[in-house]
Amino acid sequence: MRNLNPKLLLIIMTLFLSCGEQKQEQEKPAEEKETREEKKTAKNILFFGDSLTAGMGLDPNEAFPAVIQEKLDSLGLNYNVINAGLSGETTASGKNRIDWVLNQEVDIFVLELGANDGLRGIPPRETRKNLQEIIKIVRKKNPDTRIILAGMQIPPNMGPEYTAEFRKIFPELAKKNNVELIPFLLEDVAGNPELNQADGIHPTEEGHQIVAENVWEVLKPMLKN
Repeated sequence: MRNLNPKLLLIIMTLFLSCGEQKQEQEKPAEEKETREEKKTAKNILFFGDSLTAGMGLDPNEAFPAVIQEKLDSLGLNYNVINAGLSGETTASGKNRIDWVLNQEVDIFVLELGANDGLRGIPPRETRKNLQEIIKIVRKKNPDTRIILAGMQIPPNMGPEYTAEFRKIFPELAKKNNVELIPFLLEDVAGNPELNQADGIHPTEEGHQIVAENVWEVLKPMLKN
């Protein structure tokens, strides 16, 4: 019996293995292939904020962006939630970080910044200026990105004038830029010891469930469009 040429044998084995791989790919369940396609076509909702968005003191899966993802999945809506929250973030540091965050495609951008500015007594005009710049950068990157601005309020520690001026930043910016507004992100949560952690600032898991409802009330109509 004549021995096969080693080079010819190698070619035959390579072709055999290649065919086997193609066959395995063809035999993969259709559902698995559809799941991969869905992930490719899913739209992105990006939450850009501070420790409130990051879920400080909790597991990330308990923070309100994760609760929003659960709502989307339960309704069969093909959206992917991205939590870009960073504890300690101010509007100034957020402005410096925004370009890096926008390296991915974003369909809906939820801007949740300003609380740390207020707690640190940063002049409201600076907070307003930074938020305006972030909105401008997002729209420059992609004019079709829809934006939601999360309204924030602070305790009266800084005095009534500062507190009132700070509160006005968000509705006025929303109107000026024609973006959607969550009137007060922490509605029904702020000031309630049972819904906040020991620091009295960051919501508990139950508190985040309520925050998610505040967000969902504004977000849901946008998904239908």
